Amino acid sequence: MRAVVVEDLTGPEAATLAEVPEPVGAHPRADGQRLLVDVHAAGLSFIDPLQTWGKYQNGVPTPYVCGSEFAGVVVEAPAGTDFRPGDRVGGIVWHGALADRALALPAYTVKLPAAMSFVEGAALYMNYSTAWYALHRAQVQPGEYVLVHGAAGGVGTAALDLAATFGAKAIAVVSNDEKAAVARRCGAHTVVRSDGPWLDDVRDLTDGRGVHVVIDPVGGDRFTDSLRSLRQGGRLVVVGFTGGSIPTVKVNRLLHRNLTVTGITMDNMETEYPGTLRMVRDAVEGLAAEGAIRPFVGATFPLEQAATALRALDDRAATGKVVVEVVPST
Repeated sequence: MRAVVVEDLTGPEAATLAEVPEPVGAHPRADGQRLLVDVHAAGLSFIDPLQTWGKYQNGVPTPYVCGSEFAGVVVEAPAGTDFRPGDRVGGIVWHGALADRALALPAYTVKLPAAMSFVEGAALYMNYSTAWYALHRAQVQPGEYVLVHGAAGGVGTAALDLAATFGAKAIAVVSNDEKAAVARRCGAHTVVRSDGPWLDDVRDLTDGRGVHVVIDPVGGDRFTDSLRSLRQGGRLVVVGFTGGSIPTVKVNRLLHRNLTVTGITMDNMETEYPGTLRMVRDAVEGLAAEGAIRPFVGATFPLEQAATALRALDDRAATGKVVVEVVPST
């Protein structure tokens, strides 16, 4: 079968199209449950270019087939799961999605509604599960303001789309006009610019009181101002550090203003609180089935241009989700 293989850790250009054997056994994280999928589209995330440089903390040794997310049709399904051959599905695999066939994990796979294309399906689960879990952990309530950093990125656009399902008003933080247009398209109540006085703008929009929740996949040097943007009793959810640096917190800021800072990693919570993954998966699958959410795909590439797609993410030139079509859309 065709697959995009990374032979050495020298960056996105190391990803080349090759012929490889079909997958055997089960995905390494699937506890022996063989869920084999005919891949129609593969979604890329920050994981993918990082791993081509050998910088992803949970990376795999070379050579490997890259591609962290998939959408396609079930070929083989393990007994005792919700899946059957012929099901349209999407999910997270961390690696292996950029191929004609991939091994999936039942715990990280959702069924796709008939109205959702495979391209959209490849943009669904990773970003929406992350964003939904962040909003859930923040205990977002109807009528609250939610500030979203990196709002034109994959997790950011998902958080904007999901905010309405929580009854919240999303304020998007973006860096340019193109990204502002994307944020508005994805449901932002208001947009502020990170290259301007965004903190002052946020305070003005909230009558000087600040937002109830911040969703932060960026980190970096804006983190302190994110804390300042919160009102008394506000909550900040750490999703990641695409800004490059990991910030620190002076805890007196939390003490005097009754602030809460929390991180999210669903895998680790599952070990302590079994059922976490099922809760998140059911929520995302249910919202997709209802037509309440619609993933934003910023760019699509053919399988032959997978390295270009990876480079777009590595250069931070992409908005929304970057998807590679393994089977061209008709």
